[in-house]
Amino acid sequence: MTAVEGDELVRVLNALASPQRLRMLAVLADGRRYVTELARQVGLSRPLVHAHLSKLAAAGLVTSETELSDEGHAIRYVTVTPFSLSLTPEVIAAAVATLTAPDQRTSDADKEKQ
Repeated sequence: MTAVEGDELVRVLNALASPQRLRMLAVLADGRRYVTELARQVGLSRPLVHAHLSKLAAAGLVTSETELSDEGHAIRYVTVTPFSLSLTPEVIAAAVATLTAPDQRTSDADKEKQ
């Protein structure tokens, strides 16, 4: 991630700023997992894992797909999206130049209310 838009950089850094989400990415680095398995491995409830996965997906760090088991149950598998993050003062300066103006930005809290 060398040339990145400011808003995208904020979204990625915000997603990575959680120890739980970092643990989830570490587990997913070994390969795709289904949500229940991931929840067990990181010691979180499935609803909480889903919430964290939403944040990671919004930042483009994970993808998911649903498959049907032999018994007909839908199983959601999650895969980490390959990424590289290299932060330098120059990368940050270029990203800041593209940030959305604060009065045009909708905060995460405002988005959740909508």
